[in-house]
Formats: sequence, structure tokens, C-alpha cells
Amino acid sequence: MKAEVLLGDEAVALAAVQAGLSAAYSYPGTPASEIMEYLLRQPADQRGYQAAWSVNEKTAYEEALGASFAGKRAMVSFKHVGLNVAADPFMNSALTGVGGGLVVVSADDPSMHSSQNEQDSRFYADFARIFCFEPANHQEAYDMTREAFDLSERLNIPVMVRLTTRISHSRSAVQPQPPRSQNPLHLGKWQDWTLLPVNARRRFKLLLERQKELLRISNSSAANSLTLNPNDRRLGVIASGIAYNYVQENIRELGSPPSLLKVSTYPMPEDLIRRLVDHVDRVLVAEEGYPLIETRLRGLYGAPGKVLMGRLSGELPAQGELTPDLLRAALGMKPLDHFEPGESKLAGRPPQLCAGCPHGDTFKALNEALRGRAGSNVFSDIGCYTLGAYPPYSAVQTCVCMGASVSMAKGGSDAGIRPSVAVIGDSTFGHSGLTPLLSAARADTDMTVFILDNSTVAMTGGQTSLATGPGLRRLVEGLGVPPEHIRVIEPLPRNHAQNVRVIIEELDHRGLSVIIAARECVTYSSKRRG
Repeated sequence: MKAEVLLGDEAVALAAVQAGLSAAYSYPGTPASEIMEYLLRQPADQRGYQAAWSVNEKTAYEEALGASFAGKRAMVSFKHVGLNVAADPFMNSALTGVGGGLVVVSADDPSMHSSQNEQDSRFYADFARIFCFEPANHQEAYDMTREAFDLSERLNIPVMVRLTTRISHSRSAVQPQPPRSQNPLHLGKWQDWTLLPVNARRRFKLLLERQKELLRISNSSAANSLTLNPNDRRLGVIASGIAYNYVQENIRELGSPPSLLKVSTYPMPEDLIRRLVDHVDRVLVAEEGYPLIETRLRGLYGAPGKVLMGRLSGELPAQGELTPDLLRAALGMKPLDHFEPGESKLAGRPPQLCAGCPHGDTFKALNEALRGRAGSNVFSDIGCYTLGAYPPYSAVQTCVCMGASVSMAKGGSDAGIRPSVAVIGDSTFGHSGLTPLLSAARADTDMTVFILDNSTVAMTGGQTSLATGPGLRRLVEGLGVPPEHIRVIEPLPRNHAQNVRVIIEELDHRGLSVIIAARECVTYSSKRRG
């Protein structure tokens, strides 16, 4: 088979297809979106597998789990904070086990390029007591994904593939392997998949007993490699994921390279780690994300007689992405010549809404309607409209997590904020805005919810929104919002005065109201027409 130049995300997707994938589910989120986009780009009549965007990550995980119950190979993918949303089925699936192989791809975003935190999915894998692969390059992303399906079926547990931004969004040549056929239909046993306490206790006991096997597989995995320098015991380096490349990029310049352990599997290969630590005086741990390996290495009392270095000790920064330059400094090497950002003649500017974005017209009308209303607050959500926090709008005051705008606006109203306003996009509303709006409708909370319906998931690439158009109003009415207080406006400059009047009327209403600002995203509507 011919080599292909692929994004890391695409390498994972191709590997899944060629590993006999039957079903894949996802919710858009950078840096994981391109996995599903690759699967959907294949002609529908040639796929041979099901692939779909789901309404949220929890739903996506459960759909994949259902396919696995049927004996089919399934994959679910999302960004790291999406794993929070899917945590309930994720944790429990470690107990139910799998039918067909179930691969969980979680793409972390160190430095928070497009995320609200930089949490490390390896901790979730450890929490659930499942196996996890962490590729250091695109070929490994392909190979490990294929191996993950095999291992999932062999161990009867879901297996995680943990990516980070630089693997997901860079390109490299990948050598595919011959494809494997899909699994036949074969239903799981109800006693394993029904987590009544008696079954759950039995399944948890089996999961714990399986930990020794996971550790044995990790210790012997070819994905890990150890190179000891017999002539120099001063320094050893443990590197995982993309950090392994940064270490390799620099140690070639050292006269005597340090001993080096590459870690790509979790649970960590304890035997290899012991061999490295026993061989050297100092150990530098280079890992992208939280200091998982370093923390375990230190334990409660550290490693007596050894100097341990990494993010916890300050040789590497406690937050943000690693870089080759940061590794140079940690290795005691001089920095390379580089361009200082301060030398740039380009003026800096914050991110902003696209020219002609409907959200801008909505915020202008909302700001005018709120003028003079002391004590008001606008709770925003995750989406392009979060940029309304910046000038020239300065229209929103919070952004925490998906769906939180509606919940926080209800809590704020209960605490005395008036007017209490929530701003949420159509896709985010479908993701996790329905349940808090149901709560607010039952209480007839004194608040106003704006649903900004631009008919797409604009922030992450224009994917299909599942809560948009005429059906959106029916959803809102079905949740119990009074029909007379569900208002639809078209955010355009020519409608500004009329929209302000509508907003003022609903802000003055002592109870729950919903305003749907419906206008298609200018960027993706033009692309679709093109």
C-alpha cells in the first residue's frame, strides 16, 4: 500500500477504517474534529461503516458503546473537555467491558489554544483503569490505533488513544497496512452489560484482576524503548508523546547523549522506568500535559539518592506546551538563535467576530436594551459568540463550560440578578442547554435566554448543528417555555430598532423568556453556496 501524507487525526481515522471499523461517533472540538471529518469525507456509498456527529460527547460515547455491544468495532472521538461530558459512560464501560473493540480517542490541547483548560486525558485512563496509547508521531498514531482495537477485544475493555495538538494538527507520511474485515454481529451477555450492584461488583473485581495483565503488556510493548548509555550515568531522560521528538531533536548535539526512555503506553512500563532510574544519577521527565509520570516517579518520598527534574521541580514550566527550546534549557544547552516576538512590526489584536457575523448584530441590540439596567448580567457559553466579551461589544461576563450559560443565569436570577441573561448557540443548546432550560421552565425563572441560531457549529469548522431552524422553536416550546415568550428575531442592521424593542419586552417580563436570533453564519453559508 502507498504511503499517505496525513494529519495525525487523519492517521487515526484511516487506521480505524482499516482495522474493521463499523461505527464512529463524535462531537466537534479542536483538536479532534478532523477525525470525524476524514471519515465523513469518504463517499457515502463506499464507506461500509457508520459515521456521524452526535449531539454531545456523552451521546457519542453511548452510541459507540451500543455498537460495541453488538460485537462491532466502534470508535468515539472528542477533545479533552469532551471526555468530561462522556465521563459517566466512559467510567462504567470499563466495568461492562466491550463486545467489539472500542477505541476512545481524546485529543488534549496544552496551552489552551482553543479550550478553557489543558487537562490531561491520561489521568482519566488511569482513573478508569484501562489501557492507553500515546503516539509520538503520525505513524505511531496509525499503528497504535490499529493495535488499540485488537487490544480492546483481547482485554475486554475500552482502550484510549491520547493525542495532543501538535500530533493532531501536523502532517507526516504514514504507511498503511492491509485492511481487516468488519466483525460479525454478536450480542453481549446481559449480566455483563447490566450494572446492577451484583453485576457491577463482579465486573469491577475482574477489572482489578486484569491490571497485572495490562502492566505486563505495557512492560513488553514495542511502543516503548529504552537506550542506556553505559559510559555516562549522569543523566537519564523519560519522554512521552510529542516531547520524545523534542528530546531527540536536541540530544544529538550533546557529546555524550543521556540514557533515554520513550514511554507510549499506560499503565506506565514500570520495569523499564526502574532500569533507567537505577542506571543514572539524575532523571529529567519530559511529558506533554500534567506531570503524570513525574508525580508517580516521585511518589511520596521521591527516589532516594536520585535527582528528579521536570514540571514539578521547575526545569520545565508547570503549564503550557513543551517546545524544543524548553527542552534545550532543561538539558543545560544554550538556546538557539531565534526571532523575538517583540521584534515584529505587526500590531497585535484580539480575536474577533467575522465581518457581517449575525452575533455582532445581536450583541448590539442586547447592549442597547440593557443600557441603564444596573445589576444585569449576561452569562455566555462556548462558541464564536464568546468573543462578545471583547470590545467593541463587551457584552458577556462569563464563559465556563458547555451549557453553563443557562444554568448560571438561572442561579444568578435565583440570587437576585435582574435582568439575568443567557447567551447560547444552537449547537451548544442541543449539546447541553436543553436540560437547564427544562429546569428554568419548570420554575418559570425570571430570566431571558438568547439562542443564537446560525445553523452550524461555526467555531470548530462548520459541522452540522442538530438543533436549528423551525425544529429549534418546537424544542423550546416542548420544554415548557410559554409560546408567547418565545420570540424569533433576525439579527440584521435594518432590524436593529425592532429587535431592541423585542428584547426590552422580554427583559421586562417577570418570568422565563427565550429569544431565538436566527440568521445563518456568513462564513459557512457562502462556502456551502460556493
